[in-house]
This record gives sequence, structure tokens and C-alpha cells, in this order.
Amino acid sequence: MASVADSYSDPIPIAVIGGTGLQSLPGFTQVANLNVSTPWGATSSPIAVLHHPSPTTGKPIPIAFLSRHGLHHELAPHEVPARANMAALRSIGVRAVIAFSAVGSLQEDIKPRDFVVPDQVIDRTKGIRPFTFFEGGMVGHVGFADPFDSQLGDVVRKLGHSLEGDGVRLHDKGTIICMEGPQFSTRAESNMYRSWGGSVINMSVLPEAKLAKEAEIAYQMVCMSTDYDCWHDSADVTVEMVMGHMKANSENARRFIGGVLDELSKEEHTDLIHAKHLVGQTKFGGSITAKAGRGKEAEAKLSWLFPGYFD
Repeated sequence: MASVADSYSDPIPIAVIGGTGLQSLPGFTQVANLNVSTPWGATSSPIAVLHHPSPTTGKPIPIAFLSRHGLHHELAPHEVPARANMAALRSIGVRAVIAFSAVGSLQEDIKPRDFVVPDQVIDRTKGIRPFTFFEGGMVGHVGFADPFDSQLGDVVRKLGHSLEGDGVRLHDKGTIICMEGPQFSTRAESNMYRSWGGSVINMSVLPEAKLAKEAEIAYQMVCMSTDYDCWHDSADVTVEMVMGHMKANSENARRFIGGVLDELSKEEHTDLIHAKHLVGQTKFGGSITAKAGRGKEAEAKLSWLFPGYFD
């Protein structure tokens, strides 16, 4: 690959966070590779800046791409530096994130290789993962009733349905169970999650979605089913099974993500990709702690993330 720049001067409003089986976006032109230092440490991978031609003007639109588990999938789910990832993306201008994840299906109708655009989350992580920017002397609260951005989700669903004639099978909503991992579920747990109304299960949506809310970033996950977890009588989930389905369906996954980026690049979605509807929510939610009581380190970190918010 030809050498690329190590900086990029313009804001990059859209990002893709790639999970298992989607470590890159073939067909996009990489123009830069960014190593962003944040108060929460380094990102899980360098941020690749890709150029994507606008479907209306033909001019290149920058897309940021971050590999959640590292360039070589060396980070376990609980090791992903989610705060650094989200903070770095915000710092380069990202305000809309499409996150991709392999998931296990908890429902018969969600078959392996189906896609799901979820609308709810149940948290089964165990507090091992840092999950907020507000700590150490700065208290902040943001709403999380709807973990995903409905406007961004509507764009993703519409695009996904347009591909149904080409092998994509899409489910419009669903509840993700986010478990700690890295082990898969016990059979008792899997059946319990089904009784709760869980649709799919993964290890990655949290704290990613929570941090995106705090960072005023519109966030939507796109899930691809790779197995039936262990509740189903077909076969217990294995790494080989997951990777086999990912490889077999990788072209559909890339077309889906590429199509979403194509759609979001249109002028009609300008306000959405800049998350105009979210601006200021954290400023008010994070202003609880009086100036005199703020931890200096916490205040400095949050001022880096939100310049001018907490002066």
C-alpha cells in the first residue's frame, strides 16, 4: 500500500467502528492514518481516514475507521479502550458512528447471517470496563432510555431493506444482551436471556453506546448473526462457527456498511451526521458538580473532550 499521511486537517463527521470480520472497508481510498492521544490513553487501533465519493457531488467525503479489537484482533472485549476510542473520534470531528458487531441469535427467526438493527440493550457486563467520562470529581448524567439514535437507525434500516433482494435479510429492531465474556454463555444463561425477550447477544455494545451518548455522538450498531448461542439444539457456538459465517457473509456486510455510508453522505443528512439534535445535552447533564468541588484532573479531561462546556 502506498504511504499515507499521518494527519488530516478537516473535520471527519462519520465513523465506522469495525468488529469481528469487518477490520477494513475495501473499495475506499485510505488517505491518512491517525494516532490520536487522549486523556484516556491510546485507541485500540490507529484511525484510518478513508475517502468516499459523494453520491451527489462526486467530491471525496472523509470517513473514519477504527478497528475495535485492534488491527490483529488482539484485544479481548473487556480490554477494548472504549473511552479512548470515543474521545479520539469526537476530537477529530466525528458526530455519527455506525458500529458493526457479530452477535449470537437468541431467537429462532434471527438466523445465522441475518442482520439486526437493534433498538434496546440489557447490560450484563460486570463493572470491569470503564463506562463513563464523568468520574473523579465531575458528576454527569445523560439519558439512556433509548441507547441508539433513532434518526441514524432509520437511515440504516431503510438502506438495509433496499438490499434485501441482493441477499441481505434485515430485522428492524431487537434487544441486545451485552455480556462480559470472553467466554460464551452457559445454557442456563442463554435460556434466561431468551425469557427476557433478548434478540441477540454480544460483548461489545457496552460501554460503547453509553460513551457515545455522553460524547453527543449519534450511534447505531449493525449486528450480524453468526450462531444460535447455546440454547438451540443445532450446535453450541464455537469460534470456528462464528468466523465461518462472518467469512461467508462478509461481502453482504461490506455492501451494507458501504451503502449506509453512501446514503449518509447525501446533503439531506448533513444535520444528522453532525448530530445537531444532540448538541448541548452533555453540557447540561454534566454541570451538576459546582466549580469549587470539581476534581482538577477530571475537569481537565472533560475540557479536552468538550472545549468550553465546563468553564
